[in-house]
Amino acid sequence: MSKVATSKQQEVQRIVEALSIAIAQHRLKPGMRLVEAQIVEVLDANRNHVQSALQRLALQHIVSIEPNRGAMVAQPEAREAREIFTARRAIESAIIACITPESMAAQLADLEAQQQSEQKAIALNDRREVVRELSQFHLLLAKISGNKVLSEILANLMVRSSLIVALYQRNDIPACQCEEHGAIVAALKAGELARAQDIMIAHLNELEQQLDLNDSSPDTLSLRQALS
Repeated sequence: MSKVATSKQQEVQRIVEALSIAIAQHRLKPGMRLVEAQIVEVLDANRNHVQSALQRLALQHIVSIEPNRGAMVAQPEAREAREIFTARRAIESAIIACITPESMAAQLADLEAQQQSEQKAIALNDRREVVRELSQFHLLLAKISGNKVLSEILANLMVRSSLIVALYQRNDIPACQCEEHGAIVAALKAGELARAQDIMIAHLNELEQQLDLNDSSPDTLSLRQALS
């Protein structure tokens, strides 16, 4: 692959990650229009690269692109919300099954640091940091599993889950709590994978049950503000 092609891929990935993070942290809300010119300006990016990034996100069902309307953050329907949680139960159970005592030992310091950051964000009631840290826990378990395919699938599901939470969660407090995460970590430390899987499944069930499929959240930030 040429240096030019590699550079383009890296730039498109940078834009994809910037948009994905803004969506995952609820700075870009479901249904918000993604104006190419604003993305170009805010991210100091090439318009062609922005278009490629939006197309990639559309393939991942994170963005929707409609004729004469352009791109906007996806608005998953209730059925899709249920399907995503079904997928997460399967994927995150498989991720835990891949975790070995050796991989836990190698990443234990990072996991403990993440748990401390999570608890701090919740204690400070920092909405953005809470959302970020709670998601980071699930992504870190995927990293510990060492399975890159499962990690990639989960990364996509986590962003799509953020859209669902933004649309359907009953209140403004993230339902995912560090106590449940702590119980999963304790089971993994003890080498009790089946128990860790059971706790994870119950945890995801609880998250799904706290959704109100008739609720939606209004846009609170402009595209420029969300990406700045």
